[in-house]
Amino acid sequence: MLLVSLLCGAWDVNVKYKGPKTITTDTTWHPDILEGFEARYVNQGESFDGPCRSTIVRKLNPKGSKKAYLYIHGFNDYFFQSEMGARFVDSGFNFYAVDLRRYGRSYEPWQYPFNIRNQEEYFNDIDSALSQIIKDGNTDITLCGHSTGGLTVTLYGAVKGSDTPVDRIVTDSPFLAWNFSPFMRKIAIPIVGFWGKLFKNTKIKQAKCDGYAYSLLKEYYGEWTYNTDWKMIYSPPVTASWVNAISTAQNKILKKRENITVPILVMHSSRKIDGCNYTPEFQTGDAVLDPFMLQERGEKLGHVREVCAIDSGLHDLILSRQYVRDAAYDTIFSFIRRHQILDLNEN
Repeated sequence: MLLVSLLCGAWDVNVKYKGPKTITTDTTWHPDILEGFEARYVNQGESFDGPCRSTIVRKLNPKGSKKAYLYIHGFNDYFFQSEMGARFVDSGFNFYAVDLRRYGRSYEPWQYPFNIRNQEEYFNDIDSALSQIIKDGNTDITLCGHSTGGLTVTLYGAVKGSDTPVDRIVTDSPFLAWNFSPFMRKIAIPIVGFWGKLFKNTKIKQAKCDGYAYSLLKEYYGEWTYNTDWKMIYSPPVTASWVNAISTAQNKILKKRENITVPILVMHSSRKIDGCNYTPEFQTGDAVLDPFMLQERGEKLGHVREVCAIDSGLHDLILSRQYVRDAAYDTIFSFIRRHQILDLNEN
């Protein structure tokens, strides 16, 4: 089905938008769409589809802190988890998140949503946030990513090596491996990736599945309310270049995995859920990736690693049921404490 849809047409970049392409850069913070948070845009210059921006969102600890937690969202996603920010602030951190280029707050009308040609393009979005974090006086920094965000932050550590400007990396169901059969992983995906080098904007339809979204949204069976124009119920088509970018990043991590010099935590669900349309079983496991593949890949990363299964976790562990996400938060905070560099100058 993947190869059939690959050959059935391309996205014409010249049809979608014909207006001016003008980016907005903030010099000051403004109130965010989430109450109690603030945000600002960062001009990231020209990319393959025109000017682009990222968005930094933050919630500072009112008592002051030198510890920061930076969150990077996944595919078909954006930062909306105000509960996460509140948890870290209440635990003595300054909290930051980034809406990556072509996502959420950062999306521009001339862009195809979520598109990318090289995962390392996101490094600039991360570095801009880290510059702000350091400017705010933070000296202890944890970098976290979910799903494709987890892939990106792992790649960041593997590429940066000893120059990684954070103290530890946390991943929530990182997209370290495709949830496909061996044939798809070893033959079909490489073919699509090669195609993506030649015909970058060829789009590949995704199955019209509602199981995962229905397990999250409060209006169905979940606990959360979010903008479904930014985090769509049905995943939009991806481009062949996106497939190539993901595969290239996964392979590069395997080759450079020993370059990860900071402690890394890999969290994943305890079970895999198969299927497309919602059933109650979708509340008990990962319906997007294969946790056992994540376990296998995670155990190869870096020199100081912890790989942990969260019982009954959804694909996004932090959006799971209360007792499940409590276990995920406990795991994160324990990991940070175990791998904390004490600042003798901190009050």
